[in-house]
Amino acid sequence: MAITLVNPEGLPEIDVYRQVSIATGSRLVFIAGQVSWDADGVTVGAGDLAAQAERAYLNVGTALAEVGGSFDDVAKLTLYVVDWTPDKMPALLEGIARAAAKLGITPMAPGTLIGVAALDVPDHLVEVEATAVLD
Repeated sequence: MAITLVNPEGLPEIDVYRQVSIATGSRLVFIAGQVSWDADGVTVGAGDLAAQAERAYLNVGTALAEVGGSFDDVAKLTLYVVDWTPDKMPALLEGIARAAAKLGITPMAPGTLIGVAALDVPDHLVEVEATAVLD
């Protein structure tokens, strides 16, 4: 595994991610922002943040698998959520947890959550992009 996740002393320990990732692999993989599209480009879970977060994470997993990787190789995640407010956190975490259960993973890479006014398609509520490092 090319990624080691760390919570440095003096920084808060957050349940759903780690503060630092150390990458020692040789191939950088940049996964474009994934939304809740199925393979045919149809939006899954219109109006449902949890369903869309789940699908976006599953799509990241599909992209990683295509290049021989997995969430274990993710050094950094960035999430963009439309009209973000803290009360949306439970739905977001529910969707991530459902995807994690389906993928058999614990997505703990360092992450950034950014609230945005809109995404590329009005029905999209969340987009997830990933940077991975593979040996």
